[in-house]
Amino acid sequence: MYPPGGPRQPEMDFDQILARLRDGLAKLTARFGGGGIGLLIIGVIGVIAVIWLATGIYTIGPGQQAALQLFGAARAAPIQEQGLKWWWPAPVGKRHVVLVTRTRNMELGFRENSENSRSAEALMISGDLNIVDVQMVVQYNIKNLNDFLFRVADPGEPERAALLGQPDGLTLKDAAEAALRLVVGQRSIDDVLVRNREQVESETIVRLQEILDGYDTGINIVVIQLQDVKAPLEVRPAFDDVLVARQERDTRINQARAFEADIIPRAQGDSERIKEAAEAFRQSRIAQAQGEADRFTSVLNEYRNSREVTRQRLYLEAMEDVLPGITKIIVSPDAQTVLIMGGDGSLTPVPLGPNP
Repeated sequence: MYPPGGPRQPEMDFDQILARLRDGLAKLTARFGGGGIGLLIIGVIGVIAVIWLATGIYTIGPGQQAALQLFGAARAAPIQEQGLKWWWPAPVGKRHVVLVTRTRNMELGFRENSENSRSAEALMISGDLNIVDVQMVVQYNIKNLNDFLFRVADPGEPERAALLGQPDGLTLKDAAEAALRLVVGQRSIDDVLVRNREQVESETIVRLQEILDGYDTGINIVVIQLQDVKAPLEVRPAFDDVLVARQERDTRINQARAFEADIIPRAQGDSERIKEAAEAFRQSRIAQAQGEADRFTSVLNEYRNSREVTRQRLYLEAMEDVLPGITKIIVSPDAQTVLIMGGDGSLTPVPLGPNP
């Protein structure tokens, strides 16, 4: 059974290589007779061989991987361990050291730092048969270096500096355009313009990744961002009016919700306060009525036990309550004046007239 990544390549045995070189030098020396010219030629060949072998030394840094080829055939799995490495130099072998963790960008429907936008690839038909102009940015990195370098024969795209043979040229652009058209074609123009742009982006990521995995491109989609989404130029003013009206509607709705959030707690607070005041008044009246009933019951019991005394006491208590609030006239048979006592206790003498 092969290890992960395919069959393991045999490791280079430098002792065996040196032994072969010594055998070859011995044969050359014997052919040239062991003279000085022969040794010189062998020395030059040896220096050239050492320099050639030294060119096979390379370094793998953080986030980098190395895809190796031997006589044009790709090694089963790229080298991921960091540090100093060696591989057969050209023309025997070839190495490709690539920073696979770098996030790369691709623009669809426009070109960054360019006034000429390719509007044809940005025009799409929505699910409700409207034409919409969608500009999108795709961010991606490399998840399989061997697939990225050797599996897809892409013609490249000079406008974006996409190299020949790497799938982030026309392959990625066409796949991204196809995925976006598929998603936009299943939604209304309002979803793409305003309502569900996040869902359009997430669905496009899924569709695009499925297409790229089917091609074995070795590309991993990190994020998709819709940039400028708008209606065609001919009907753009009408769509702008619709967007403004929708924004005003949303503003009014938010204002109404804010008013609702402010007035309802106040009304609930007033309602609770009125309920508490009514409950307090009810408890007070009940307690007062209960007290009066208890007092009447106690007086009734006393009256039943001693009627005359209780009746006299009730009469006196009633007089105490009534007399202070009325005007009293005190008349003496022998007096020539009448004393009038007010409710505040003051006495006013009034002379009596002659008897008839």
